[in-house]
Amino acid sequence: MTWTDKHVTVPARLRPGAQVRVVAPSCSRSYVMEHDNTRWINERFAALGIKLSFGWHVDERDDFDSSSITSRLEDLHAAFADPAVDGIMSVIGGFNANELLPYLDWDLIAANPKVFCGYSDFTVLANAIHARTGMITYVGPHWSMFGMRDHFEPTGQWFTAATSGQAWSIEPATAYTDDLWFMNQDGRQTLPTDGPWVLREGAGTGRVIGGNLCTLNLLQGTGLMPRLEGAMLFLEDDAAGDIHEFARNLAALLQRPDAAGITGLGIGRFQQDSGVTRSMLQQAVDKHPLLDSVPVVANLDFGHTSPMFTLPIGGQARLAATPAQGQPDRVQLRFAHRREQLDQAGGSAENC
Repeated sequence: MTWTDKHVTVPARLRPGAQVRVVAPSCSRSYVMEHDNTRWINERFAALGIKLSFGWHVDERDDFDSSSITSRLEDLHAAFADPAVDGIMSVIGGFNANELLPYLDWDLIAANPKVFCGYSDFTVLANAIHARTGMITYVGPHWSMFGMRDHFEPTGQWFTAATSGQAWSIEPATAYTDDLWFMNQDGRQTLPTDGPWVLREGAGTGRVIGGNLCTLNLLQGTGLMPRLEGAMLFLEDDAAGDIHEFARNLAALLQRPDAAGITGLGIGRFQQDSGVTRSMLQQAVDKHPLLDSVPVVANLDFGHTSPMFTLPIGGQARLAATPAQGQPDRVQLRFAHRREQLDQAGGSAENC
């Protein structure tokens, strides 16, 4: 079956006065609070007119820096069930959100679509919920990331654009950061970027699927993996994943029978400690003939560096990529919740 907009549920936009419930499906808030940046978090959400509330169990912490499956489920289900809650955000990532998958109340979630946002380990929930319910979810900043005092503006603007209900284009960052900002907010240094890297020329439009690659692959065999036919993949990994890990995880994903129907691939910027280079990524992509006919672009502004744009999982993306000699590659990237929004926008995607 071809996936169309009629299968998609778009959550209501976050407006001033909205309430966002913060939950901890992975690591607990007490883990984050070892370095307290709540002043900046509260100021940022107040500026957006968004009220914050917290799950009852967000501060519970065990030897895995998390809490029990029961506690995490109670907070997640309560957030979806509460009519006063307009959006749900994760505290931070971790390693164990997939433990919740067998016990999620899919009917409750489907009946109460809400903005649902986080990244890294959150990838497994964002993609599973979309696959099972058709609800658009978001791979974007955690609640804790709003505590970044400096260099946060593009991330915040992209989050607001993604949750506004309108189509939006990505204007690339001119610099980025890759540091333990939450431990020391002073003296942070920005790093230069040469912009997106076109690894395969082309243009395509498709349904957005992805996030953290190794986490997305945890869904294989669960019955909760999103369909890849017609999908525009956006994949990233953190510093723990070197080129060997990324390449074999990419191969595993592309070996799915429905992967032949993907319409493009965007790869997020790697952290410096990963050691991943443009040449390495080019070689990894060159191994897969099914990528020969679709646009492939790397070094995009999402993943485990900052700034990061927000991905609408289950939404739509239009990607056009042209290599350039002696100057930055030319890339156009535009997102929307429904295909008709992209079509109305025509070719107005901004260069990135």
